[in-house]
Amino acid sequence: MNKGLLVMALVIAGMIGSASVAQASTLTTGSTGTKIRILQSELQTLNYSVGSVDGIYGNKTKAAVHNFQRHAHLRVDGIDGPQTQKALYKLSKSHRSYKSHKSQSLHRNSTQIIRTAETFLGVPYVWGGTTPAGFDCSGFTRYVFARQGIKLPRLSVSQSRVGTPVAFYNLIPNDLVFFNLESGTRVSHVGIYIGNGKFISATCHKGIAIYGFSPYWAKGYLGARRVY
Repeated sequence: MNKGLLVMALVIAGMIGSASVAQASTLTTGSTGTKIRILQSELQTLNYSVGSVDGIYGNKTKAAVHNFQRHAHLRVDGIDGPQTQKALYKLSKSHRSYKSHKSQSLHRNSTQIIRTAETFLGVPYVWGGTTPAGFDCSGFTRYVFARQGIKLPRLSVSQSRVGTPVAFYNLIPNDLVFFNLESGTRVSHVGIYIGNGKFISATCHKGIAIYGFSPYWAKGYLGARRVY
């Protein structure tokens, strides 16, 4: 979370509890006002991109609600009704109470891994590649983590079985994020989450590049693992 968003979250944190209880009305596309700003802030806290926290329930906010509902196993309709409000408040409250000393420790470790990963931006994609001459997705993650003394299996599907699972709303920099870009539920792609709703990975189109959770990536998202 960037500094501006953190300040906003702290300012309205005291409002969220009472607002979530009082928020009996259903919020949907076209709604405006303070309740929408609270909704947008909660979604941002959980790493769902809503664009600007502007109090307008537009397409980006609807897409964020849609993705949250899917990950929370709720009815997926893009409408912020009572069940969605309850689940969102519960999870955002849990996220905000994450212990600061643990977060700071993980941040120090993740900073080194992310810095290493970003030094390879623009390196071309090579199928089966495991070196800076060219990487495939799992070759890239394996190489970057190895530079910090963390050993990962060679294949993305094998990497998806190590460490501990992480819910989307608890992602922090350094987590491995997994996708299926083909069909079915088998892992076919892996990247490294770098914060602010973005991850870095090797793709055949751009080589090593940074991506956001666009509809394309959100549709293929399978889960995340923490391996440190």
